[in-house]
Amino acid sequence: MSSLTPFALLANATSLPWAEVPAWPAAEFVRLTAGELQRGGRLCAWFGVPGSGGTRLVAVLAFDADNTLAVGRSLPVGGSYPSLTLTHAQAHLFEREVWEQHGLVPEGHPWLKPVRRSAGTAPANGEFFRVGGSEVHEVAVGPVHAGIIEPGHFRFQCAGEEVLHLEIALGYQHRGVETALAGGPHRATLSQLETVSGDTTIAHATAHATLIETLGGAEAPLRAQWLRAIALELERLANHTGDLGALANDVAFLPTASACGKIRGDFLNLTALLCGNRFGRGQVRPGGCRHDLEPARIERMRPLLTAALAEVEQAAVWLWDAASARARFENTGTVFTEQAAEIGLVGPAARACGLVRDVRFDHPAGWHRFAQTPVAVWPGGDVLSRARVRWLEIQRSGQFLLEQLAAPPEGEIHAAPAVAASDTLAVALVEGWRGEVCHVALTDAGGRFRRYKIVDPSFHNWTGLALALRGQAISDFPVCNKSFNLSYCGFDL
Repeated sequence: MSSLTPFALLANATSLPWAEVPAWPAAEFVRLTAGELQRGGRLCAWFGVPGSGGTRLVAVLAFDADNTLAVGRSLPVGGSYPSLTLTHAQAHLFEREVWEQHGLVPEGHPWLKPVRRSAGTAPANGEFFRVGGSEVHEVAVGPVHAGIIEPGHFRFQCAGEEVLHLEIALGYQHRGVETALAGGPHRATLSQLETVSGDTTIAHATAHATLIETLGGAEAPLRAQWLRAIALELERLANHTGDLGALANDVAFLPTASACGKIRGDFLNLTALLCGNRFGRGQVRPGGCRHDLEPARIERMRPLLTAALAEVEQAAVWLWDAASARARFENTGTVFTEQAAEIGLVGPAARACGLVRDVRFDHPAGWHRFAQTPVAVWPGGDVLSRARVRWLEIQRSGQFLLEQLAAPPEGEIHAAPAVAASDTLAVALVEGWRGEVCHVALTDAGGRFRRYKIVDPSFHNWTGLALALRGQAISDFPVCNKSFNLSYCGFDL
């Protein structure tokens, strides 16, 4: 279907001159974007590029079945444009973000309020939706929580114990990452991108490095691409294992909870063995990688990996064999397939609803062009399904790593990146452990960042958590929340 698009087509990790991105008046641009979404496209990014005469809207769409991306833009917009959200809910947060950042009003938007900033004297980031009725009560949770976690506010509208509506307010950290990236890359740029979401260091660093290489018309050496894939799958293993343990802990199943806490540390230690840092900081660099895996360290890593995989398998067996735990997961926090597609879920949350969405399969780049892992899909849409998808990905990432460590490619691990092209747009997608990480860079006449857009998978998926709570008991919130395990800081850019 993507061959019918009026948008410019490109592949993941490629670029095109800004002048070649087709442009239309705002109303026509919204109409055409809606048509592409109706034909099966998916909204990866929607953002504004300020300039003379107003702000241009930019859309990056994914046609997963065709392994292609499509890019289009509007002519400069001065004040307002017809809302895309009215026909496609996946644009909801994107349009609120554009309004907040550039002052462009999406006319007809059903719930226009700030995404990350406060609105005058209103609580959190704006007035909350309220459900009427004498027996409806409101429960406010956060932004300060009992655990050592980042701030986020959850406002429940309840009838007794039943949640009628949950609204999630984030933005308490006011980080300003995208603003700081303008005019870059700077000396601090890579460090800033590694900490967009600290538990997703490798995915965000890989997306950024890929963009820099793409803008320079080059790519990292094959061995460096292999090292990035190793680090990315270790990141996936550590986080999915930690989540299985946390889910077990939320239903008081302590054998798996205790074991997975220890095994997560084992996977993090393997990342430290790879690059000297448990979260992968400093490993991925534009042009390649900083640290190699010589044969001696590969031989140290393989038995440690094998042992950790065996231990997490046993911990998972305990969990799946416990009828009490399964019963607590089943039919809890269900997001239906149609809902998941409508709001644009990505990553394990989407695959747990039966959607086949995985950048490693749909839009492979880097080493995953040569060695793919099967897509892990489970159809239920509930907490059990999200847990099962994590377990499938643990198994498949583990097998991937064992195969790759047995036959490493030869070659250099770094090449000097070329000078970035001027007035060029580049897109890079990476399948992080939470889902699709999207980085888009637009350079100016000097090859510096005119606009740098980041879409963490959590930006797509927080709405899924809100839907999962509808009709549930409010006591189900902790296990539902953990089954998504979304990033606060990845949202608070």
